[in-house]
Amino acid sequence: QVQLVESGGGLVQAGGSLRLSCAASGRTFSSYAMGWFRQALGKEREFVVAISRAGGATYSADSVKGRFTISRDNAKNAVYLQMNSLKPEDTAVYYCAATRRPYSTRGYEYDYWGQGTQVTVSS
Repeated sequence: QVQLVESGGGLVQAGGSLRLSCAASGRTFSSYAMGWFRQALGKEREFVVAISRAGGATYSADSVKGRFTISRDNAKNAVYLQMNSLKPEDTAVYYCAATRRPYSTRGYEYDYWGQGTQVTVSS
Protein backbone atom coordinates (compact mmCIF):
# COMPACT_ATOMS: atom_id res chain seq x y z
CA GLN A 1 0.00 0.00 0.00
CA VAL A 2 1.13 3.50 -0.82
CA GLN A 3 -0.03 6.73 0.73
CA LEU A 4 0.50 9.98 -1.13
CA VAL A 5 0.36 13.49 0.28
CA GLU A 6 0.48 16.56 -1.95
CA SER A 7 1.59 20.01 -0.89
CA GLY A 8 2.52 23.34 -2.41
CA GLY A 9 -0.76 24.46 -3.88
CA GLY A 10 -2.04 27.98 -3.51
CA LEU A 11 -3.00 31.19 -5.24
CA VAL A 12 -0.75 32.65 -7.90
CA GLN A 13 -1.11 35.33 -10.55
CA ALA A 14 -1.08 34.49 -14.23
CA GLY A 15 2.47 34.13 -15.48
CA GLY A 16 3.72 33.03 -12.10
CA SER A 17 5.10 29.73 -10.89
CA LEU A 18 4.33 27.07 -8.31
CA ARG A 19 6.08 23.89 -7.28
CA LEU A 20 3.96 21.01 -6.05
CA SER A 21 5.38 18.18 -4.00
CA CYS A 22 4.10 14.67 -3.40
CA ALA A 23 5.46 12.61 -0.53
CA ALA A 24 4.97 8.84 -0.64
CA SER A 25 5.00 6.36 2.20
CA GLY A 26 6.66 2.96 2.14
CA ARG A 27 9.90 1.59 0.78
CA THR A 28 8.74 0.60 -2.70
CA PHE A 29 8.38 4.05 -4.23
CA SER A 30 10.79 3.22 -7.04
CA SER A 31 8.49 0.37 -8.14
CA TYR A 32 5.86 2.87 -9.26
CA ALA A 33 5.58 5.23 -12.14
CA MET A 34 4.06 8.51 -11.00
CA GLY A 35 1.69 11.01 -12.47
CA TRP A 36 -0.04 14.28 -11.83
CA PHE A 37 -3.68 14.78 -12.77
CA ARG A 38 -5.96 17.73 -12.32
CA GLN A 39 -9.66 18.40 -12.12
CA ALA A 40 -11.15 21.82 -12.71
CA LEU A 41 -14.61 22.83 -11.54
CA GLY A 42 -17.26 21.25 -13.71
CA LYS A 43 -14.75 19.19 -15.68
CA GLU A 44 -13.49 15.64 -15.70
CA ARG A 45 -10.14 14.70 -14.26
CA GLU A 46 -7.40 15.00 -16.86
CA PHE A 47 -3.85 13.83 -17.26
CA VAL A 48 -1.13 16.43 -16.78
CA VAL A 49 2.30 14.79 -16.58
CA ALA A 50 3.85 11.41 -15.79
CA ILE A 51 7.29 10.03 -15.06
CA SER A 52 8.70 6.52 -15.34
CA ARG A 53 9.87 4.51 -12.35
CA ALA A 54 13.51 5.51 -12.62
CA GLY A 55 12.74 8.99 -13.86
CA GLY A 56 14.27 8.42 -17.27
CA ALA A 57 11.17 9.25 -19.28
CA THR A 58 8.47 11.87 -18.88
CA TYR A 59 5.17 12.50 -20.60
CA SER A 60 3.17 15.69 -20.76
CA ALA A 61 -0.26 16.73 -21.89
CA ASP A 62 -0.18 19.12 -24.83
CA SER A 63 -1.83 21.81 -22.73
CA VAL A 64 1.14 22.01 -20.35
CA LYS A 65 4.05 20.99 -22.56
CA GLY A 66 6.90 23.43 -22.23
CA ARG A 67 5.47 24.94 -19.04
CA PHE A 68 5.19 22.07 -16.56
CA THR A 69 7.98 19.70 -15.56
CA ILE A 70 7.69 16.52 -13.52
CA SER A 71 10.62 15.09 -11.60
CA ARG A 72 11.20 12.52 -8.89
CA ASP A 73 13.68 11.75 -6.17
CA ASN A 74 13.43 8.07 -5.33
CA ALA A 75 15.81 8.43 -2.40
CA LYS A 76 13.33 10.84 -0.82
CA ASN A 77 10.16 9.04 -1.96
CA ALA A 78 9.02 12.24 -3.60
CA VAL A 79 7.72 13.51 -6.91
CA TYR A 80 7.45 17.14 -7.93
CA LEU A 81 5.56 19.26 -10.40
CA GLN A 82 7.19 22.53 -11.40
CA MET A 83 4.60 24.79 -12.99
CA ASN A 84 5.74 27.89 -14.85
CA SER A 85 3.93 30.47 -16.95
CA LEU A 86 0.69 29.61 -15.22
CA LYS A 87 -2.59 30.47 -16.88
CA PRO A 88 -6.07 30.89 -15.40
CA GLU A 89 -7.12 27.70 -17.18
CA ASP A 90 -4.59 25.81 -15.06
CA THR A 91 -6.82 26.40 -12.04
CA ALA A 92 -7.77 23.00 -10.66
CA VAL A 93 -7.27 20.51 -7.88
CA TYR A 94 -4.03 18.68 -8.62
CA TYR A 95 -3.63 15.03 -7.67
CA CYS A 96 -0.53 12.92 -7.32
CA ALA A 97 -0.94 9.26 -8.29
CA ALA A 98 1.10 6.05 -8.45
CA THR A 99 0.82 3.12 -10.86
CA ARG A 100 2.49 -0.29 -11.01
CA ARG A 101 2.64 0.03 -14.78
CA PRO A 102 5.90 1.24 -16.36
CA TYR A 103 4.05 4.49 -17.05
CA SER A 104 0.55 5.62 -17.80
CA THR A 105 -1.37 8.69 -18.91
CA ARG A 106 -4.72 7.13 -18.00
CA GLY A 107 -6.22 7.77 -14.59
CA TYR A 108 -7.91 4.39 -14.33
CA GLU A 109 -4.53 2.67 -14.61
CA TYR A 110 -3.29 4.29 -11.41
CA ASP A 111 -3.47 2.39 -8.15
CA TYR A 112 -3.01 5.06 -5.49
CA TRP A 113 -4.06 8.69 -5.22
CA GLY A 114 -3.34 11.61 -2.98
CA GLN A 115 -5.99 13.88 -1.53
CA GLY A 116 -5.31 16.72 -3.95
CA THR A 117 -4.09 20.27 -3.57
CA GLN A 118 -5.80 23.37 -4.93
CA VAL A 119 -4.05 25.56 -7.47
CA THR A 120 -5.74 28.83 -8.33
CA VAL A 121 -4.37 31.14 -11.01
CA SER A 122 -5.77 34.65 -11.06
CA SER A 123 -5.64 37.27 -13.80
